[in-house]
Amino acid sequence: METSTINDYKKIIDICKDIYLKKSKDYGSAWRILRAPSLTDQIFIKAQRIRSIQDKGKQEVSDTIDGEFRGIINYSIIALIQLEK
Repeated sequence: METSTINDYKKIIDICKDIYLKKSKDYGSAWRILRAPSLTDQIFIKAQRIRSIQDKGKQEVSDTIDGEFRGIINYSIIALIQLEK
């Protein structure tokens, strides 16, 4: 893997981690009650939003495509944590 690709990856992970930590500060561990199907639903909703923005060429709400992808990453990490518990 190229160094720039690794750096890009680390940068995105750092952004996602920062978002997660800020939301954890606001909401605590409320996500712990979510079951795997609920997390799957949240990931699916975010993927649908991305597709909708791409198809329409505009966004109806303030959520951005990159923000939705970051949400998918964080929900996926939460799902993996839940699967181990």
